[in-house]
Amino acid sequence: MICSENKIKSAAIVGLGAVGAVVGQQLLSVLGCDLYCVVDEGRKQRYLEKGIFINKEKIDFKYVTPDELPVVDLILICTKNLQLNEAIAEIKKGVGAETMILSLLNGIQSEVDLSEAYGAQKVLYGFIIDLQSINLSGDITCAGKGTIVFGEKDNNVSQRVCAVKNLFDKAGISYRVPESIQLDMWRKFLINTVFNSLGALTRSTYGAFRYESQQALARKIGYEVIAVANAEGIPLTKEMLENAIKMNLTYDPLGKCSMLQDIEAGRLTENNYFCGTICRLGVKHQIPTPYCEFMFQLLDATEKAKTLILGNK
Repeated sequence: MICSENKIKSAAIVGLGAVGAVVGQQLLSVLGCDLYCVVDEGRKQRYLEKGIFINKEKIDFKYVTPDELPVVDLILICTKNLQLNEAIAEIKKGVGAETMILSLLNGIQSEVDLSEAYGAQKVLYGFIIDLQSINLSGDITCAGKGTIVFGEKDNNVSQRVCAVKNLFDKAGISYRVPESIQLDMWRKFLINTVFNSLGALTRSTYGAFRYESQQALARKIGYEVIAVANAEGIPLTKEMLENAIKMNLTYDPLGKCSMLQDIEAGRLTENNYFCGTICRLGVKHQIPTPYCEFMFQLLDATEKAKTLILGNK
């Protein structure tokens, strides 16, 4: 599998959406036919017939079903949290003694679930930032390929971290190995929990966060996330939240967060993995989280009502 020269010779991707297809396109130039895209039989036939396009260019991925997947050096999980359990089952045949698994999902739960399924020693921690990609049924528009942030749970720059760095260098993938991967994951989790949840519930674009009322709500939710993070041993601070609010003001004022797009389309959201996670950890640490609980319940009711309405059309 991975030799002393830190070479990754094969990889698999689960989830060919806005994240997986863009990352896969870059890896394809290095791995060629040793890059496997894991799909069910229905998707395999659909992709073979219609293809996947990125910025109008057809990408010739190698599609395999879970039963056809060989053992590989690296597996990238690029689904949403809602499909994680399915992805965990689909990669089973591809996991060998030296296989690394890297999840790019939002939130802080996927690495825990993958570790329970395949062992903590196989799991790298990671996520992707600054990706500007929209997937419309296999027709993907990408204005920015993003940056993958990853590392070992204990932040050791191990041989396998070096192997992934070497692969990403060859593929031209932007990446960063931070001093503390878990702190960086929680920073993004803070942003997702605050801005995705508020944006979806208030139906507001990024521009709405210039108003004091929206910022006040962001702080109330953010302070609960920070309190829970600190109880988990993660040194999130209020200064980090203020920096996130300022950063949000630099985005396209008419841009929409992904959770709002899900609500408008009648799709299930990752609410359970954002506010829902904070509610559960609040109970664990006996920390009150009334704003996150209220947001969680409102979003849960909203998405179910939207799904019902669209289903009855």
